Amino acid sequence: MSSIRYVAIGDSFTEGVGDNLPDGRVRGWADLVAQGWADATGEPVDYANLAIRGKLVWPIVDQQLEPALALKPTHLSFNGGGNDMLRPRTSIAKVTTAFERVLKRCDDEGVQLIVLSGANPSPQLPLSRVIQRRGDQLSAAVEEVLRDRPDVIRAFNWPDRELSTPPYWSEDRLHMNLRGHHRVAARVLTAVGFEPPTEWWTLPELDARAVRTASYYRDHVGPWVRRRLTGTSSGDGREPKYGQWHQVAPGVRTS
Repeated sequence: MSSIRYVAIGDSFTEGVGDNLPDGRVRGWADLVAQGWADATGEPVDYANLAIRGKLVWPIVDQQLEPALALKPTHLSFNGGGNDMLRPRTSIAKVTTAFERVLKRCDDEGVQLIVLSGANPSPQLPLSRVIQRRGDQLSAAVEEVLRDRPDVIRAFNWPDRELSTPPYWSEDRLHMNLRGHHRVAARVLTAVGFEPPTEWWTLPELDARAVRTASYYRDHVGPWVRRRLTGTSSGDGREPKYGQWHQVAPGVRTS
């Protein structure tokens, strides 16, 4: 078993939605971090990713945290709350309590916790001011939870104004594209203590296809509203892409 055993839990942000590979799989920042970590150390990294798209923060904790800890990782990354913030009656306190639970369980098991805040999609979304305000409140609350815990590794993406601009986002305006996931991976790898490839911070812009407002609402907003009305999730029935250890070797790139 490798000396570094890294497991990621979360929602679509951590699963990698938006960074789509030619064969239909999603990659994302956590996959890139595992590869960058292996490259930086010159040693294989054991990597698992239990994140499932569409999950609210407490289902993430209830369904993913204990299976992740059962793998006996050295490091666990956690992000959640993005989907909660899109719901008008979400309690900020309830979301931050989930972060407290993850922190406590990692302390119990002697696991190094890596806490992320998601990137900020609000400038390009309907109800942008509401989402911005709630995201600001959640970010401040999570930072308060960690105020006296300098040992927790932090990779906060919400304040990154560059990352909030359209060139880092996919057509649905809610998930980052390849550029966005690389920029987040660069931040996480830096927080862990390694130098990421310089180009990860700002890859060349992608050829963007213009999406008319009517098409955006039909293809993206409409399905999201239907899932809310029917109580379903884009992650229903999905299995984690790496539910057990997957060894990442130095210098073996997935692109």
